[in-house]
Parts: sequence; structure tokens; C-alpha cells
Amino acid sequence: MEPALSQLEKLTAAETHRLDRAIVAISVNPELGTPVPDTLLRDYMDDVDGVRVIYYVTALRQITIVAYVEA
Repeated sequence: MEPALSQLEKLTAAETHRLDRAIVAISVNPELGTPVPDTLLRDYMDDVDGVRVIYYVTALRQITIVAYVEA
């Protein structure tokens, strides 16, 4: 958890906003991303905001996220 917190602290306000928009889109429609073959992961890319999110939706519809924000 510590590495994730330190990475979040390094995001600018604009990067945080871009990432938030992608996370909201995924939370509204968890099937938005493309399935990653042979895994339970999904890959969502927003080319407009420069955000890529790899995520996993649990059986209880909780979403675990790993995100990348391009500069």
C-alpha cells in the first residue's frame, strides 16, 4: 500500500482529474475495458485523457485497479 500512496502523491491535480474520469467510467460500466486474453483482467485505454487502466472485477463487483497516466 505504501508504494501506491507515494505514487499518488506524485500526481499533479490535472493527472488526478484525468485518472478520476477513467475510474468513474469503469465504475459505471465495469465491462468497459477489453478482456486481457487468458486472464481475468480488463484493459481500458482513454486516448483522449492519456490514461490506461488495468483492472479486475471481483465476483462481488469490487474493482481492483492499476493505472498509468501518460505525461
